[in-house]
Amino acid sequence: MMRRTIVLLICMMLGVMHSMAQHIPVPLTQTKLYDYLDELASDGVISIQTAIRPYTRDQVAHMLLMAQDADSLLNIRQKKELAYYLNEFALECDTMVNNYVQYTDHATYNLSVADPQFSFMTRDKNFKLRLRPILGMNIIAGHKGAILQRWYGAELQMDIAKHLSIWGSLRDYSWSGNWLNEQYFPTDNERRNGARIHYGASQAQPALSPITGVQYKEASYGGDFSDSKGGISLYSWWGSISLQRENIRWGDAYYASNILSGRAPAAPMLSLQLTPCKWFQFDYFHAWLVSNVVDSTYYYLENTTAGTVLDKEYRPMNKFLAANMFTFTPIKHLSFSVGNSIIYSEKTIQAAYLIPIAFYKSLDHLLTKGVATQNQNSQLFGSISIRPVEHLHLYGSMYVDEFKVSRMKPSNKEYNPISYLVGFNWSGWPIKGLSLKGEFVRTHIACYSHSIDALTWETNSFNMGHYMGDNAQSIYGELAYRPMRGMLLKLSYRNDMKYNSYAYLRVHRNENNQKVNESAGISNTIAQKPFDKCIYRNDELRLDGFYEVHPNMFLTLSFGYNHARGYDNVNENAIGSEDIGDAQYYLDKFAPRFYQGKNITGSVGFSFGF
Repeated sequence: MMRRTIVLLICMMLGVMHSMAQHIPVPLTQTKLYDYLDELASDGVISIQTAIRPYTRDQVAHMLLMAQDADSLLNIRQKKELAYYLNEFALECDTMVNNYVQYTDHATYNLSVADPQFSFMTRDKNFKLRLRPILGMNIIAGHKGAILQRWYGAELQMDIAKHLSIWGSLRDYSWSGNWLNEQYFPTDNERRNGARIHYGASQAQPALSPITGVQYKEASYGGDFSDSKGGISLYSWWGSISLQRENIRWGDAYYASNILSGRAPAAPMLSLQLTPCKWFQFDYFHAWLVSNVVDSTYYYLENTTAGTVLDKEYRPMNKFLAANMFTFTPIKHLSFSVGNSIIYSEKTIQAAYLIPIAFYKSLDHLLTKGVATQNQNSQLFGSISIRPVEHLHLYGSMYVDEFKVSRMKPSNKEYNPISYLVGFNWSGWPIKGLSLKGEFVRTHIACYSHSIDALTWETNSFNMGHYMGDNAQSIYGELAYRPMRGMLLKLSYRNDMKYNSYAYLRVHRNENNQKVNESAGISNTIAQKPFDKCIYRNDELRLDGFYEVHPNMFLTLSFGYNHARGYDNVNENAIGSEDIGDAQYYLDKFAPRFYQGKNITGSVGFSFGF
């Protein structure tokens, strides 16, 4: 029966022969492409939904061809951008890439030297291949010293018979500099963890920063890490099934989403996407997360020099995430999405959570209530995008960790742990190429967290939602200008504020079902007033310049000022309150040493690939 089902599914996927290749994700790091497509949507040239990213290469190619059909609506710069991107996505449009310095027959292969890459396509268009090296470096310098970041690697993309895509990439990164080496991180644990530019100085948790998280290898001078991504996808015009490891972002946002931001390290996942008509899209995935929580019942026995003594090497607890999202576009300039998810930790995969269209909290109750065990961690979320007039994009999203109607009553001291985001983008008027963005995020106490460490909204200890975590708010503003093709100038301001820090602890009840803690005069964590006392704040003003000196060769230049500081705070009457609350403690907890206090930094970088 199972074999028949698989064969039937494959036949259905291959049954419709008209399909654009290749169904390969466009990395979230290619922000200039995403911004260009959004600009075309704001100008009314194309129609897109922005709640689910990354887009795939065939989706982008389709949007570019739509823009080509409406090129009379484009200005000179936009037309040049369109010509460039159509060449970048030539294989997806069944044509061969055209570069400046190349060895090619213009029909089946192209070996580019100036823009290093190799492209190949059979004459029947049934096999396509792209191979591209990746190389880059970035130097960040300030009064504390300099940090060097470099990376290199390669990516390979293949499409077979316009229904099977296979892709993979490897990037090896290195961070080095005085403020990352063992002189400033003297303990064995800090040296082992390497270049903690991604972590607070205390090394206890990731820093409150939008930088994409990583897991370092051991290095005394700083830190190294490698990032291997890729996948395989079976697809047709109406949908796809993929096994992949990629960063994904759910929720409308330009700077940082509060649902799935793409900031946490990518997780391997089995994903499904259905687009049976223009007004509806369905997305589902089941991901294998990294809990970073030791399972005391699961370990290896390792031989040692002590002879008969065997060391126990403990393994982490399993952690999984199942999530779905329904996206509707009832009219051209309005789309909204709703979905739900569940984080669960079991010995094996729970088959119930492999059901794509399901309300997971209901399934959770079915699986746990019968034996009165602690249930898993479920969530609800939604997103909306509106383009009411030309040049204006309004959007918002909400993440609901837990909700009770009774908490909305004035007499109830508890708050629902939710996160909400609102924003706007005004672009293309009165000056072509000019855009103004604004984004505001607020997240209540206990949102993203859980009383069971293995059930938090995290992977590799990085929050998968907004980088500021719970009981926090963030304001982001950006003024950007594109004077010519391949050039971007951007002035941005960011204000991040973290309030009272709490651990998520359940209220203990005695045999009479009485709340022991409250009887002792200690209040429940979720009953604390949110946004009450600021314990950490960071203000940042940046001027960034990007210039594509040659196709896929980028030069970046940035100047920034930031002021990160902590504040004293001790709250002894709340469950989970911090027992240490001085200003330096919070500063070390949330900020890397390189960015603590007042800093003026500059950076210059160069890369090809991305």
